[in-house]
Amino acid sequence: MVELIIIMGLAIAPGLALAVYVYYRDKFEKEPLSILILSFILGMISVVPAVIAEFALDTLPIIKNYVFVQAFIGIALPEELSKLLFILVFAYRKNAFNEPYDGITYSVMVSMGFATLENVLYVWQGGWTVAIMRMFTAVPAHATFGIIMGYYLGLSKFSKSNRFAFIGMAFFSSVLFHGAYDFFLMIEDVPFIWLGAIVSLVVGIYLSLRAIRIHNRNSPFSN
Repeated sequence: MVELIIIMGLAIAPGLALAVYVYYRDKFEKEPLSILILSFILGMISVVPAVIAEFALDTLPIIKNYVFVQAFIGIALPEELSKLLFILVFAYRKNAFNEPYDGITYSVMVSMGFATLENVLYVWQGGWTVAIMRMFTAVPAHATFGIIMGYYLGLSKFSKSNRFAFIGMAFFSSVLFHGAYDFFLMIEDVPFIWLGAIVSLVVGIYLSLRAIRIHNRNSPFSN
């Protein structure tokens, strides 16, 4: 029982830690905790339609037979679309979303809710090894997908002429990085191809830190 509690703690801690990190990187006007908690919970709920869509897509021969299509269309697309829709329906419409950085904050909350529930399910089956491995790979990867998506949603919220274009960029960029990360992990017949996933993660982290700096620097509350 004690061992199970520790393992589940390891499964939950990374998502919560990254959510708190992004929250505290908001230098000027932090978001209401009630909305953040609800966003996190909605992120967990967003796993359900994503999984249903993945099972439906997996019945198509083109998804099952081609790793590239499976990674980008069968996995990344439904997962990122589910997260995006929950963000747009809930957090995006809130009055508290009043600066570009808030796009990052809310996107990460939803992404970390998604990643945390996903992580619990994987760790429940895989134990310690999976918990430690995903702590430094899959969960941070989901955080970068969320930050990159949120960067463009922040631009969209305050754009008068390119709102839908930026929403499209939010979706496209998150699917691109998510699909690339999964693709390199799913290829099994090429030695060391999994290193491509590490490169994808490192690039995602770099762009995420840059996105955080840009939106903090351009905050209307910085003066």
